Amino acid sequence: MEWIFIVVIVAFFVWKMMPSKGVKSISTAELKNVLNDQDKVFVDVRTPAEYRGRNIKQFKNIPLGSSFDKLPKDKEIVVICQSGMRSSNACKQLKKIGFERVTNVRGGMSAWS
Repeated sequence: MEWIFIVVIVAFFVWKMMPSKGVKSISTAELKNVLNDQDKVFVDVRTPAEYRGRNIKQFKNIPLGSSFDKLPKDKEIVVICQSGMRSSNACKQLKKIGFERVTNVRGGMSAWS
């Protein structure tokens, strides 16, 4: 009986890690190739303290839970956080409010070198 509980928990975490429908996912290596693309807006959803501690200059800090309404809907939004979990959550929110081109950076700042 307890193995069913374990399977349910593992399934839940796998489901949470999966990208949302319509959300593109890129690695930090791929991110390096697009950082100067003027057709993209780069958003870091970590806390202001995390952002101040270490950031990528092209990224604007808009902490998760803030309003994304001022972001342009005609550009691709590239989202990063510390590990990829909060940015995945932010990408889902962006899709829900009508953004069509949304990209999550897998591994987040932990994978950035």
